[in-house]
Parts: sequence; structure tokens; C-alpha cells
Amino acid sequence: MKILMLTWEYPPRIVGGISRVVHDLSKRLIKDGHDVTVVTYKDGDVPEFEDDKGVKVYRIDNYMINPNNFIDWVMQMNFNMIAKVNQIISEQGNFDVIHAHDWLVTYAAKTIKNSYNIPLVSTIHATEAGRNSGIHDETQRYINDTEWLLTYESTEVIVNSNYMKGELQRLFGLPFEKINVVPNGVNLTTFNNVERDYEFRRRFAMDNEKIILFMGRLVYEKGVQHLISAMPKILNGYHDVKLVIAGKGGMIDELKAQVDSMGISEKVYFAGYLGGKDVAKMYKAADISVFPSTYEPFGIVALEAMLSERPVVVSDIGGLNEIVSHRENGMKSYAGNPNSIADSILELLYDHQLYDNIVKKAKNKVRNEYNWNKIAQDTHFTYQKAICQSMAEKQKRQLEQERAGKTKKAKNTENEITNLLSFKKRQAYA
Repeated sequence: MKILMLTWEYPPRIVGGISRVVHDLSKRLIKDGHDVTVVTYKDGDVPEFEDDKGVKVYRIDNYMINPNNFIDWVMQMNFNMIAKVNQIISEQGNFDVIHAHDWLVTYAAKTIKNSYNIPLVSTIHATEAGRNSGIHDETQRYINDTEWLLTYESTEVIVNSNYMKGELQRLFGLPFEKINVVPNGVNLTTFNNVERDYEFRRRFAMDNEKIILFMGRLVYEKGVQHLISAMPKILNGYHDVKLVIAGKGGMIDELKAQVDSMGISEKVYFAGYLGGKDVAKMYKAADISVFPSTYEPFGIVALEAMLSERPVVVSDIGGLNEIVSHRENGMKSYAGNPNSIADSILELLYDHQLYDNIVKKAKNKVRNEYNWNKIAQDTHFTYQKAICQSMAEKQKRQLEQERAGKTKKAKNTENEITNLLSFKKRQAYA
């Protein structure tokens, strides 16, 4: 199958989780014998074209035109995506299916679909209403409406959790059978030959301190503020702990101010953005990973932490709630509740048997249920559904046109007979 992926991020450009999902999915589809072309945004000093181990990656630039705002920037990116895909199709032929990732590529996906009659599959990784607990201004409303448009134009829609399936039905009124739940996954070889590096670990904490790790974007819905609020109770129960916050985002100054006002600066370390091998090293250096999101469609970071053989504490919401079973393969806390977060962390710090059992079961769950081999097969099946449905709709339109043609022909014949009889009557009367 010849597949076109449209995404605004692809390695080395990493804004959120979409980049890794498209990368890992594309690599797996290539191994399964498919042809994958990715069209994405060119960020920094990277080549405009790259053969990424079989995945053909085309990167488009927004040139020297400075847009007025982010929405204009996105629209400009879509125009340039369309131009690039037109060039690719003219040189290499048509695609069997388009796979669009999130609202940022909606207009390119819609235009290419209608121009070349290619079935469109979209993945909605998160919603604007979910990220912001509702729609509060015109920019958010525009993004929300664009998300609806993408799902409306798509033959099939993919989400990564049952939680997200319910959200799309509620927000956009999508038919139940149009939404396919295909979870995200992780690269199972991520931690091969990666052991705890004590020299690396000492950059963040002393040897006697247990590291509590948060890894992710520093934005409100990731709930870092609630984890910081849980620290006094954790420190009161277990003094030798250190909270390491790895990531960047708009809340960084606010979170640092929160730490200072609580007087726990020596127990919280802001590690900044980690990339490359440092991510795997950080998971291995930690003792417990915590993901206290208030909104989380899926939660790849939780899978990564589980695969690293460290227990996780997650909020009981969204995709995290479906990944983790409390006290079996992880610990759950009530979303937005610092006391609940602290209780789960302290239980893991004191109960070594529970700690070990969770680590073992968590790793097995990730290997069995969240491997890219299975995910790619499920995604390919969704592509097949979209293609079959598009073919059926095309045949239906042709049949309707033929029927309309026959009806029109029959009507014309009837009119001719009526006119002929009328003419003969007039002749006989004359």
C-alpha cells in the first residue's frame, strides 16, 4: 500500500507525542512491506528530503513570509504541503490513502483528498476542548471547528483510547462505527543495553535520594503543579527524595515560583528538555515516574516508564486510566489531588514487594499490548476499511448516475411518444 502521512512534526522536530508516533508507525509499516511518504514542516538545519531508513520524508518551509499569528502560520504551512504533494504525485504517481495527524494539517488533507480522490484517514491525538477544559475564546473555537472538519472529511478516524472515542462522539457527533481505537506504542528496544548510570544520576540527586521523575511538557493539563503540591507530604513521610522535572513549556516560571514559595527548592530540580539517549538514562535513573495529568488522551510517557522497569503513578483519567490497573501494573491517584498523589508515591517507597510486582507486570503489559507490530496491523486494517468504503461510495454514485441517466432517457422517450401521438391527433383532426 502507498501511504501519505501528513504531520507538522517528525524527528528531529519534536513538539509533542505526534512526532514519535508518526516515526515509529511509519518505520513499522515499511517493515510490513508498505511504501510510506511523510510530508512535514522543516524546522532548523535539516534536509528538505531524507530517506529515513525507507521512509521518504519531505520537509516544507514557510519561506520568508512572516504570518500574523499561529493560525495564519498553520494555513501557510498547509498551502506549502499541498504544493509539495502535488509535485510528489506528478513525479511518483498517486497514493492509496492519506493519513492526517491532528487539526494542523486539515486543509492540506481535505484539498488533496478531493483533488485526487484519495481516501482520508485521520488520527485525532487530542482535542482543543479537552486541553482547555472547554472552548473559551475565538482561537480555540477555530481549532475546535477545524478538528470537526477533519473528522467530517475523513472516511475513518483513529483515536488512541476509548476515552478519546467517547470525547469525539460527544464533541463532534461522530458515528460510533467511524471511530477506530488504536493505541499508541513504544519502541520495545528503547532500553536495550541501557543500565542505571550513576554519574549521570548524580547530576540531579545524591545517591541516598530517591528520584521522583516527571517527564513531559510543562503545561497546565500535565498536572505538574499538583505533583509539586504533593511534595511536602512526601517529604514528611520520606525525607530522602528528590523531584526531578524534565521538560519545557509555558508554565516553567510559574512552577519555579511555586517551588520557591513552598520553600522546597533544594528538593526540586528542573532538568530542562532532555533529548536523545538522555531520555532513556533519565528513566533508568529515576525510582518512580509520576504523570499527574488532568487531561491525557493516551500517555506514551507512562509506557516508556513502565518499559524502563520503574513503577508509575498516574491520574485516573483518560488513556492513563486504561493503561494502568491500580496496584497491579502501576498506581493511580485522583486527578488534581496532591494528597492522593503523595499517598501512592509513599506506598511504593515503603512497600518493596509491591514495587517489584508492579515493575514486572508493567513491563509484560507493554510488551504484549503496546508493540508497534500489532499497532501497525490495526492501522493498516483501518486503511483497508477506508479504501473499501471509498470504493463502495464511488460505485454507489456511479449507479445513481446511471439510474438517473436511464430515468432521464426513459422520460425523454416518453415525451417523444407523447409528442408524436399529439402530432398524429392534430394531423387527423386537420
